[in-house]
Amino acid sequence: MQDFSHANPLVPPEAVSSWLDGLPQPIAVTGGTGFVGSHLVDTLCAAGIEPRVLVRNPDAPRWIADAPVRWVVGSLDDTQALKRLVDGAGTVVHLAGVLRAGREIDFDTGNRVGTSNVVSAMREVAGSARLVHVSSLAGAGPSPTPDGLGPEVEPAPISWYGRSKLGAELEAQAWEGDGGWVVLRPPAIYGPRDSDVFEFFRMASRGLVALPGGERWLTVAWVGDVVRSIFAATAAESKCVFHLGEPDPLLLDDLIAKLCDAGGVRARVVRVPPALVSGAGAIGSVLQRLGWRRLALTSDKSRELLARHWTARTSDSLEALGIKASTPFHEGAAEAWLWYRNQGWLR
Repeated sequence: MQDFSHANPLVPPEAVSSWLDGLPQPIAVTGGTGFVGSHLVDTLCAAGIEPRVLVRNPDAPRWIADAPVRWVVGSLDDTQALKRLVDGAGTVVHLAGVLRAGREIDFDTGNRVGTSNVVSAMREVAGSARLVHVSSLAGAGPSPTPDGLGPEVEPAPISWYGRSKLGAELEAQAWEGDGGWVVLRPPAIYGPRDSDVFEFFRMASRGLVALPGGERWLTVAWVGDVVRSIFAATAAESKCVFHLGEPDPLLLDDLIAKLCDAGGVRARVVRVPPALVSGAGAIGSVLQRLGWRRLALTSDKSRELLARHWTARTSDSLEALGIKASTPFHEGAAEAWLWYRNQGWLR
């Protein structure tokens, strides 16, 4: 299997052609060098569109180094760069943000304040643009039941990250431009280029998967389906919040079993006491503040891991977006295994 690129995108243009035809241009993207954003940029470039992409360091653009894009050097706290990015844009896709931090203020600055800065720049130089803001199910909070939360339910985030993402949503919803706004809330996203859900693939490849004790249900989303939803959102009814992910939640134990089966591996599940998860998260937060930025487990993340059900009701949202089918987890996991192995990330 080839690696994915703008010449061989995960989501080919023909898969989103019904939305590409009417896509308001120019297109500005934040977070375009990241996991989801890079796949979005690949599809845009494959369709012959040259997106503007915000990048901190143009010498290290990660997955889209060779993509024919227009680089705008800067960050979410650089007001002049943001104005160059969105100047006259027809569509602004805001994906950038902070995923890991040791302090609540760092999440708030990177997510809520960063989004406010994007919207402020749009007010000055992109008054007719459509804003597609990619948030997170963490902004809504966990569900009390496996059935999942709908987008109409009052949000109740439980983590610093979740509160900052909800704050970012409110900043996005303050956009009053002609093109309107759409907020997308994906759950845990997996697939090629991901390094977060990847940790479960890595544990499975080593034969031992550590899970917090208790019954937990999850909604998950294949990265290609999230990219398709972003394109769909450019034409969807504005001023709406949509939940993304497979319509049927998965019991965490079943998800791990499907993951192992898709990779042809066998793994033993070990239950970790909640107190141990919390303790490890507290240590991770201290190390984060000392500069260990890539640590996956912090006190904030441990609060999310110990929540019962990260599930969303997605059927209504997918129908409204015109997404007719989602990628089954077994199928998406098999492709993820292939990619990880071809990249040398896993055996």
